[in-house]
Amino acid sequence: MDIASLPRVPGAFKRRKRVGRGIGSGHGKTSTRGQKGQRARTGSGKRPGFEGGRTPLIRQIPKRGFRRKATGREPVRIHVNVEQLNRFPDGTRVTPQALEESGVIKDASAWVKLLGEGTLSKRLTIAVHKSSESAKAKVVGAGGSLELIPLGNQEIKQSGDQGIR
Repeated sequence: MDIASLPRVPGAFKRRKRVGRGIGSGHGKTSTRGQKGQRARTGSGKRPGFEGGRTPLIRQIPKRGFRRKATGREPVRIHVNVEQLNRFPDGTRVTPQALEESGVIKDASAWVKLLGEGTLSKRLTIAVHKSSESAKAKVVGAGGSLELIPLGNQEIKQSGDQGIR
């Protein structure tokens, strides 16, 4: 069996419409475009959102909020669960650079937030930008500590067994 022996399926093949090939074709003269007008001309067309000259809806609705300039955008945020940190040896200082090198995250320049899903069995010093309350409790419960990397020009907040802000 080859492609030439396959039967033709009725209705599967539709011939393309050849317009402008004379009056006998049924699609001659104006080529199915009607008489004169904007839609009969080549290259003509209305832009998206054009409503015939009246004020378009997009201009009638008031603006809301604002858009940050390209320079003022906040970095991407990445979530890491505590169970993903079990791949590091005991006593390691886990930073965004270490997370990128081990393949947990793709970009060390992103803001990293530690979430508390899973269990942590290693004693680690973890430096991230943000952390959930459950993640803080699990890190301290495993005997490790959590350092919050400043998002601006703040000092690094350290926490051991005492309460973490």
